[in-house]
Amino acid sequence: VQLVESGGDLVQAGGSLRLSCVASGRMSATINTMAWYRQAPGKQRELVASITATHSTNYADSLRGRFTISRDNARDTIYLQMNNLKPEDTAVYYCNAEVAVATIERTTYLQEWGQGTLVTVSA
Repeated sequence: VQLVESGGDLVQAGGSLRLSCVASGRMSATINTMAWYRQAPGKQRELVASITATHSTNYADSLRGRFTISRDNARDTIYLQMNNLKPEDTAVYYCNAEVAVATIERTTYLQEWGQGTLVTVSA
């Protein structure tokens, strides 16, 4: 499975952006939880939000209320709507997916990552 993010851009503080992540090459695999992570310069990668295949969501406490994650299972796509952006939201945003590959012998779970999309918020 390949993940491709899009939607990153330069935006002024208070603005909004919508990120997209499309999964391709799934074949017979199942995509379970998908998530957005971000990594700011000089900082560790952190979870932004996650969403299960049944649309249960989880958010970083500090971002709840400003960011909304959603999912279109028919398109193997997730979105991240980001509102009231702040300079501290500047980061590379990465898409993550847990992929289950089932064979007769076993089910293997893989963590796949996209290449990231840059969000820059100016003051």
